Amino acid sequence: MSITKEGNTVKVHYTGTLKNGEVFDSSKEKEPLEFKLGEGQLIPGFEKAVIGMNVGDSTTINIPSAEAYGDKREDLLIAVPKDQLPTEIEPQIGMQLQVNQENGQPVPVRIADITETELKLDANHPLAGEDLTFDIELVNVA
Repeated sequence: MSITKEGNTVKVHYTGTLKNGEVFDSSKEKEPLEFKLGEGQLIPGFEKAVIGMNVGDSTTINIPSAEAYGDKREDLLIAVPKDQLPTEIEPQIGMQLQVNQENGQPVPVRIADITETELKLDANHPLAGEDLTFDIELVNVA
């Protein structure tokens, strides 16, 4: 058996949970996740956990927010006038929207707060600030 290293294309099954045990994502009941180690396609802590594994190995890794989606950033909370929202949309906390940057690039945001006159939009990744736990099983190495 070969031990995984940077440059290998691997397939893994995984289940990701939050501190409270809530599952936020899983490949169980789906095809395994395939990616190339060292290309930065996944959060750093996840890739580090897979390096050095053999096919059939399983591991549980706790990834602090800094090695996952980072800490929540206050500068990614944006207040916008409520009247900028299209009239057919009834805003609700947690609703996902898309905002265009000055360069036209779309950015996904969630409504974090609603007042009489404005919306507070959160452009942080939904898992920012969360320490994550992953159960990982290495299925294949190429």
